[in-house]
This record gives sequence, structure tokens and C-alpha cells, in this order.
Amino acid sequence: MEEIERLVETLKRYNEAYRNGKPLVSDHEYDSLVQKLRELDPAHPFLHIVEPEKFEARKEVRHPVPMLSTEKAYTKEALARFVIRVKKDAAEIGITDILFKVTPKLDGLAARDDGNIFATRGNGEVGYEISSAFKKGVIPVGGRGLGLGEVVIVKSYFDEHLSGEFEHPRNMVVGIVTSDTLNVFAEKALQDEVVYFVPYAALPVWNGSADELVQNIDNILSDLTVKTDYPTDGVVAEVTDKEVKKYMGSTAHHYRWQIAYKKKGETAITVVEGIRWQVGRTGNVTPVLGVSPVSLSGATIRRVTAHNAGLILKKKIGINAEVEVIRSGEVIPKLEKVIKESNQIVIPDKCPSCGNALEWNNDFLKCNNDSCKARIEQSLSHWFKVLGNADWFGIKTIQRLVDNGFDSLEKIYAMSESSFLDIGFGPVQSKNLAEAINTSKNKRVEDWRFLSAFGISDLGNGDSRKLLSHIKLEELVEVKAEQIEKIHGFGAITSQSIENGIARIKDTMNHMLSIGFNLDKTLLAKERDSLDTPIAGKGIVFTGKMLHGNREEMQAEARRLGARVQSSVTGKTDYLVCGEKVGAKKIEKAKTSGSRIISETDYLNMIKRFRSDPL
Repeated sequence: MEEIERLVETLKRYNEAYRNGKPLVSDHEYDSLVQKLRELDPAHPFLHIVEPEKFEARKEVRHPVPMLSTEKAYTKEALARFVIRVKKDAAEIGITDILFKVTPKLDGLAARDDGNIFATRGNGEVGYEISSAFKKGVIPVGGRGLGLGEVVIVKSYFDEHLSGEFEHPRNMVVGIVTSDTLNVFAEKALQDEVVYFVPYAALPVWNGSADELVQNIDNILSDLTVKTDYPTDGVVAEVTDKEVKKYMGSTAHHYRWQIAYKKKGETAITVVEGIRWQVGRTGNVTPVLGVSPVSLSGATIRRVTAHNAGLILKKKIGINAEVEVIRSGEVIPKLEKVIKESNQIVIPDKCPSCGNALEWNNDFLKCNNDSCKARIEQSLSHWFKVLGNADWFGIKTIQRLVDNGFDSLEKIYAMSESSFLDIGFGPVQSKNLAEAINTSKNKRVEDWRFLSAFGISDLGNGDSRKLLSHIKLEELVEVKAEQIEKIHGFGAITSQSIENGIARIKDTMNHMLSIGFNLDKTLLAKERDSLDTPIAGKGIVFTGKMLHGNREEMQAEARRLGARVQSSVTGKTDYLVCGEKVGAKKIEKAKTSGSRIISETDYLNMIKRFRSDPL
């Protein structure tokens, strides 16, 4: 629908302006437009991604460790389930005395400061250098180089002086950080010294046991919020034991050892008027409830996600069912509970897109037709989003391509400028699309991202990276579940799912490899450990301000030379490489752990003859 695409283009323009610190509309107006899109097309991809920051004319910076999002809990029950998972994993490595720390969850612009580079979160993997913020007057609490944190403005100052000029404090700090020209309000706030980069390490902390955490979480949240004169939206709880953190690891989205606790969102009661079924790239067919309009968190709700078909049957949800719905922050409205059941339960037996017979997979309905138009469109959209090195391929463009028979990666990557012209794209767009295809093949991209972009079930970014550290990408087309299961973190069911998924796209994967993508190869663990370099197989932590290169470059080089680059000192750290302004705690930890402490110069001399660009 043209109305939907016009709305999406408007939202993209407003979002870009917001992230560049030049908001064109208030948060409320923007949220209203987002809600309108949810009502028109709840399955639209714009609603299911986090728009990456895009700061023009600023240097891109790759984070040494991904700045992941945070798993969220809105109830004590959800928090308790998290704690049980932590206890179980900790027990597997012989640790039973688990302690947690809780800090306020700041609501500002997330960034990372290593003392040399100050960068935004960006898309989690790559951010933007924003050190100019300190020259403008942003004050780093505790000094430079204290790691992750957020740029925020003092809440009491904002409430008193600026709440009438800005919808939300974040709008203002984004403008200060990213704009070349500051407005009078921003200049005044900087002069008054109320804009800070607050490292998470500088926040007030609650420490306690697992039981104390769950029992007292609401009081903890209240106490920490009172102590924090910055905008917050909850608290973050995390395990303090580094060995447990390392063992639990992360998904592609969040760290498993950390969770954000937020107050339960606002709820409302409404009536179901109908159910729309939508098809995802893996074939899952999920229900979206059409409900009688109801006001919730300042927006009018007409569409609510209902999870899966099994829930529809179990809860007897249909026309005239009375339901409670919930909306928490920016989360899409969802079903909370059924108050009055319906006697009109209708479950589809055919795919709403292709008409193929649906099958049950646990509580999900599934379309197993690989030729289903909706599945193809969503799969192609997933490819370009995850690969992340080619613009212009939005869902509207992809739908037009599929409608005209270009329904596979093989066909799309064989297209030329004239191919796009022939199916009705304009001259400028055709040129842009052809150039984007060429860029996609030639711009360097990690092999794990390439693998993840195929959308294989159970193989997201994190697991793709892990898998390729044991099996080469070119060998994956023949991989068996037994090989995958031998890798720590892959179970029998997941391994079989990955084998099946790779088998289904084997021909496409081979073709895409054959057309010459510029891939950065993941170093195999056995190759890393067998490299004949002084740091092969060694655990290394870089700390302080480096004088002969930025930390990201040094970490990447260390990996190429076979090192296990770590973010913090543990019992498995062999070297702590120190630049300037190293914290005393890290030095002491290295001494306690038996790690060897060396200077940046000593380190560079040690690897000098193995470097591609020796000093």
C-alpha cells in the first residue's frame, strides 16, 4: 500500500533526524505515527528492528566487544527465572555462592570511552567517534577511559529548565553530541555543567545474594532511582563472578548473565474483533489480534501480538473474547491475559500467503513451502539487513523484485542497472540498486555475518561466529550434526536443525561463495593455538590509552596472531598490556591472577617481526 510506504519513509526521516540530534517532531508525535503503522501493517519490518545510528561525516569505530542489548524482565517471576538459570549454569562449573550487583538503567545515549576513542553504540558492532563532545563541554564522570556508559543530562535541571522545550532528555543530549551547531538551550546546559558521560562503573550499586535480589527488587529499584539524578528506566542486575560471566556468554542480542528489571507496563482491557495471520521468513504463521480501540501509554491500540496459534487454542481467543493487553515502553503491544473466552475459535489450515497446507510445530503453525512469496520476501529482507553492507533494498523494493520473478539471491546478484530499469525502477534508483549489489560483494564483511544473513534457524550472529571458529565456511555445506554437537554450546536438537538448514540452502550458499564476496575469515581455534607467534593461544587484555594505535586495531592484530583477546583480567589472562592511565584495580587483579604485566612498547617489541606493518 502506498500509504504504508509513505508512512515508513516519514518515520525513517524523523528517526534519522532524531538520532542526529535534530528532532523534527516530538516523541509523542513520532510514537503516534509508529502506532499508526502498527495498525496498518503490524508485520512491517520497520517495527521489528532497531534503527541503527547513522552520524554523517563521523568516523566509524568497530567495538572490541559488541555493545549488546539487555534482556528485560517486567515481573519478579521473570527475574526469578533468570536467577535460576544463573544458579544452574554456575553450578555446572562448581560455583555455588552467587552474588549480584544492581545499578540504575540510564536512559541516555549509550557510548564507550577507552580513554582514546569515545564512540556511540551504533549498530552494536560498529559505532561512531564522538570525542568532540568533550570539547563542547560534556563532562566525563570520574575522568576518561572508564568504559561503557551513557551521555545524560541532570534530570532535575532538565525538569526545571528544559522540559517545556524538549519532549525527552535524550533528544537534547543526542543533539549536543552529534550536532555541529548547538542551540541556546544546549549551550546553556553545557555552560551550567549539567551534561555528563556517566560510566556504568560510576553509578550507585546494590550488592547482594540471589534471594535478596528477587525478594527486594522493587525496593532496590526505588532506592537506586532516588539516588540517581539522571533519567532512568529501571535497573540492571548482573552476576559479579567473572568466571560465571565467561561461562554463560551471550546471544547475538544480549549477555546471558545480565538482565534489566523494569516496572510492568500499562495495561488495558479490550475486545477482540478479528485475527490476522502473518508469515515470517522461517515459515512460522503467527496471529495478530484486531481489538476494539483502547488508549494505552498515550497511544490508541488496535493491533496486539498473540504469540502463536497454540495460545489461541489454549486460551480460546477469538471474536468477542475480552482480553487484557500490555504495552511497556517501546515494546509492541501484546496479550497479557484472557478475561473472557470466545466460542468462535478459528485456526487456519492453509498459509495466508501461498495457500499451502500448514503443519503444527509445537505451538506454532508453519508453512513449509520454500516457494511461499511471504517467506521469500522476508528471507531476502533478512539477508540485506544482517549483511549490512548494501543500502536501498527495503521491503517495498524486495516485493517488487519478487513480483517480477527475481525471487532468489542468485537472481538478484546477477542483475544489472538495465535489469532494474526493465522492471520499472527509475533511472536513479536503478543505478543505486546496481551499485549497491556491487558494493555488497566488494565491501569487506565478516564471514560469520555472511553466514548469519542466510537466516538459518538457530544460527544467528553469535552462534555463526562460534561455529566458524571450529569449522571453515567453505566446509559447512557438508557439515553433519555430530560435528556441530561437539562444539561447546551446541546441543543435539540445535545441531540437527543447523545441519538441516544448511542442507536446504546448500546450492545458494555455494553460489554466493563463488561470486567473490570480500570476506574476513574467522580464525579457527586450532589454527590460532598452533600459530608460531609469541602470543598464539595466549589470553591478552589491553588497557589504558595506547600510543601506537587504537585499541581496536591492536586487538584485531592480536587475534590474527593467534591470541585470545579478553575484555577483563581473569585467571586465564597471560598478558596485561598497559598503555597510559591504567587503573590500579586492574593492575592489582593481574598480579593476583598471576598475569604478566607488560608495557605497550614491550608488547610491540615482542610481536615486531610478526607484524604486517612493524614499527
